[in-house]
Amino acid sequence: MIHDDNPTFDRYIGIDYSGAETPTSSLPGLRVYMADHDSLPVEVQPPPSPRKYWTRRGIAEWLVARLSEDFITLVGIDHGFSFPKQYFEKYSLPWEWPMFLDDFHFHWPTDNNHTYVQFVRDGKCGNVDARSGDSHWRRLTEKRAGASSVFHFDFQGSVAKSTHAGLPWLRYLRQHVGNRVHFWPFDGWNIPANLSVVAEVYPALWSQDFPQEGRSRDQHDAYSVAAWMRQSDLAGNLMDFFQLSLSTEEQEVAQIEGWILGIK
Repeated sequence: MIHDDNPTFDRYIGIDYSGAETPTSSLPGLRVYMADHDSLPVEVQPPPSPRKYWTRRGIAEWLVARLSEDFITLVGIDHGFSFPKQYFEKYSLPWEWPMFLDDFHFHWPTDNNHTYVQFVRDGKCGNVDARSGDSHWRRLTEKRAGASSVFHFDFQGSVAKSTHAGLPWLRYLRQHVGNRVHFWPFDGWNIPANLSVVAEVYPALWSQDFPQEGRSRDQHDAYSVAAWMRQSDLAGNLMDFFQLSLSTEEQEVAQIEGWILGIK
């Protein structure tokens, strides 16, 4: 590996996400790995408590603390950051990501302590009838990646539940550390100097590139995200993945639908 003398980031955090149960449920599917220039990714354990595993709320609070530190950090999170353009068109929503997060949270309050995603789907809380999507709708980046729709629930490996569970926590992050973080590509395609970045990732792009070494699938997915980001930054080609060859129209669509880091 050729090391760049000036990597963009100080450290790299890979998060494998889960939309199971509630935001305060301890979930084996939630895994966090962190690396820096000198160290390969190491699993980050949740703070000591009776819970064995991370919770979604716990990860969000931990990320706020990390992103408030003076380390330029790249965070890759494994769930959708937005919805296909058809959703915005169906509900006449402006193409403004912060407004989308507010609107989604109003109808899908999946960050409430005792709320399952399924509770909203079943109409027990929130307002699914006013905001729901179609599993045939796919974002441009999902088509490029061969990934399933963020509305395709109820099958093995579905990202729909984790997306619907995770979106309110992106809003939470933005509220607490927004001025220190660039949410890519919603805040712009170009990465400003000295700002941390939060981006959507798809671990399947990289998980085969690294030996599993006894890790569970969820552990390895989080490890692979952090390892790829670190490896690419040290090799000097990470920033190439933030610049895409899209038409002007595609770029406009992708800036509201979001984009998976690593898909060119």
